[in-house]
Amino acid sequence: MSSGGSGSSSVSRVQWLAYAVLCLIWGSTWLAIRIVVHDVPPLRAAAWRFVAAGILLLVLALLQKRSWPRVASQWNSILVLGVTMMGLPYCLLFWAEQHVMSSMTAALYSAMPLTVSLFTPAMMHLKVPRQAVYAMVVGFGALLTLFLDLRTSRWALIGGFAVLISMTLSSWSVVYAKLRLREVDTVVATGLQLLFGSVVSLWGTWALEAHRPAQWTMPALLGIVFLAIFGSAAAFVIYYWLLKRFQPYQLSTISLIAPIIALVEGWLRGEPIHLMMLIAVVVVLVSVRLVLLAEADKPAAADTLMLRDRVQ
Repeated sequence: MSSGGSGSSSVSRVQWLAYAVLCLIWGSTWLAIRIVVHDVPPLRAAAWRFVAAGILLLVLALLQKRSWPRVASQWNSILVLGVTMMGLPYCLLFWAEQHVMSSMTAALYSAMPLTVSLFTPAMMHLKVPRQAVYAMVVGFGALLTLFLDLRTSRWALIGGFAVLISMTLSSWSVVYAKLRLREVDTVVATGLQLLFGSVVSLWGTWALEAHRPAQWTMPALLGIVFLAIFGSAAAFVIYYWLLKRFQPYQLSTISLIAPIIALVEGWLRGEPIHLMMLIAVVVVLVSVRLVLLAEADKPAAADTLMLRDRVQ
């Protein structure tokens, strides 16, 4: 069955560069979130991130006279994604990073390619190439070896489950966006989603954090600025632009590279990197390369993971 889009083997250099920039940005957001929630309640921090980024993008869209959603179905899709891609997942992530180290959060999130590959057949009626699935399993396994010796508290365990729920919501949303936002301007769609997502965060702040004061220290302010401008406004526009070229499971490999960037940032802050870490990094990068080059439209059953397609 055709995939409805070509594989990534003909991706341009600009698109590869955008992919690399997105990996760098989102690989750095974990540490930025960790810094912000040290001084600011997590849901409030997420709300300010979304409000600032959403306003920035919509002002840009108005200045550039970009086209807005034209039909009710497009508005409905953006509203759904505002909750499932922005609001709920990032509220959970911000809350979890009070209890879970940023590198561990990124590692848990690295299961996203596998989750996306499970949603893809059911939602898009496509089969995920066997090569891609095997490569993602190997890459995720390599990442797990980096954290086998970590001991977590009860709250860290709960935080880990929150990260996994966030990752699952985001995985579903990626495939949903691939199906529903093909004809919507990426800047407008991203700005609206961020503002809709901020409503969820603001409600959570009012309901759960009214008694918690925020300390707007310089690190917290710089973290919010980075998360709003780069981690949200720029990154999601790039992400949705790339989603029109890549298959969802291919683009989700960004979450495999993010833990590597988190480890490098830790090393720059004085944390040691052992030989096993370097080996895991190499394995992950090779697995990402295999996933990105796997063709999504191979029809042969022997070459695809048989998560059976209901439409033949």
